[in-house]
Amino acid sequence: MAKGNKKLIRYRRPLNLNIGMLIFAVIFVYMVFSVYTYIRKEKIQPYEVTEGAIVNNKSYTGIILRKETTEYLESTGYINYYIREGKRASAGTSIYSIDESGTLASILKENGLDQSSLADEDLVDVKKQLSNYSLSYSDERFDDVYDIKYSLEAMVLEYANFYALENQEQLIEQLGGNFKQVRTSVSGVISYAVDSYENLDVSQISEEVFDRSNYSRGITKAGQLMEQGTPVYKVVTDDAWSLVFPMSEEDVAAFGAEPNLKVTFDRHDLTTTGQLSLIAGADGKTYGKLDFTKYMVQFVSERYLDFEVITSAAEGLKIPISSVANKNFYLVPASFRTTGGDSVVEGFYKEVYSEKGTSIVFVPATIYYSTEEYCYIDIEEGKEINAGDYLVKPDSSERYQVGPSASLQGVYNINKGYSVFKQIEILAQSDEFYTVKKGTSYGLNVYDHIVLDASAVEKEGMLIYQ
Repeated sequence: MAKGNKKLIRYRRPLNLNIGMLIFAVIFVYMVFSVYTYIRKEKIQPYEVTEGAIVNNKSYTGIILRKETTEYLESTGYINYYIREGKRASAGTSIYSIDESGTLASILKENGLDQSSLADEDLVDVKKQLSNYSLSYSDERFDDVYDIKYSLEAMVLEYANFYALENQEQLIEQLGGNFKQVRTSVSGVISYAVDSYENLDVSQISEEVFDRSNYSRGITKAGQLMEQGTPVYKVVTDDAWSLVFPMSEEDVAAFGAEPNLKVTFDRHDLTTTGQLSLIAGADGKTYGKLDFTKYMVQFVSERYLDFEVITSAAEGLKIPISSVANKNFYLVPASFRTTGGDSVVEGFYKEVYSEKGTSIVFVPATIYYSTEEYCYIDIEEGKEINAGDYLVKPDSSERYQVGPSASLQGVYNINKGYSVFKQIEILAQSDEFYTVKKGTSYGLNVYDHIVLDASAVEKEGMLIYQ
């Protein structure tokens, strides 16, 4: 009996496609591709439009001109003051005394007058001056440290000596002829900060005057031994004063014709208005002269003054400079604009040519900006209106061939997830931002989202990946 054939043949199952698995695979591949595309795609950074203002203040340094007279020491001796810095004195008021013998200090000590302390109001003045300087400190003006040091020292010594010398009659009796009191012959504000510009006239102004490398200001301190003929104090006899400053051609063009300028002195937390006039300096250059009738006392110890000219603030929508782009548009006469039928959709009547002849159809169009003369419409290919097309004026046979174009400044609005060009009107500019007009028909609104870097947008309608 023959052996049976035991060879096994594997049964092949027919291929059955599971439609669910196929759909899942397609979705999975799509998701992987989308994630990969998103990762590789350059991200567009948005910016939210806010309201704001740009104030382009310009900074200057001016030199102060006043009606002031310098007084000189009548004889050699130790000097002590009766009038504090910046105080007003009438004619005949005792300003300072001279102790020729130098024994005043010992008499003050014997009578216990050398231990005078400052009153609370005097301490407030000292702290205020120190605080103002601290707030306006700049490394570029480190030399001001010495000025404030001398001013504070002089102020403290003046206050102390003022109280110590209240018993002047007793001191005169003890010192006799060695003690002299000096009175002012005119009324005015007293200052012990003396430089070489007390008699400076506006006709002598030149660039050299603003070179502070060799400028020196002497502040006389109470108790010092001083030689006869030394400048000891000055008296300012008029509240009117002037501030002269260099002006460039741009400055003259910007506000040279203005009768008044609003200025701020940050170091003194003061804003005021001065009457402006242009003068020709001794070197032939143009300088501005601001005249004031108030606040002379605040600056009586100073010769050079830093200030800012306040220009009008442009208020509107604040956007980054990097978000602005230029785009070309077709120009179509505004008189050709119409609406289609009963709708409010704007567009134009266009001539359409076919085998049956010429017909006129309404074509909707997005208007990006308009003036009394022209409408600005999209210039991209594939739109309903292209170069060479003829448009027809409503209720007229007048025709216009599309072709002329012009550029607009604008930004890319991305509120809807894709880029839409919006025209802007720039009002002012700073280093990083523009202020643009708000409330325009085709422009931006507050809280709109725009592309931060307009160069990242390849074309209008581009999908935005954030």
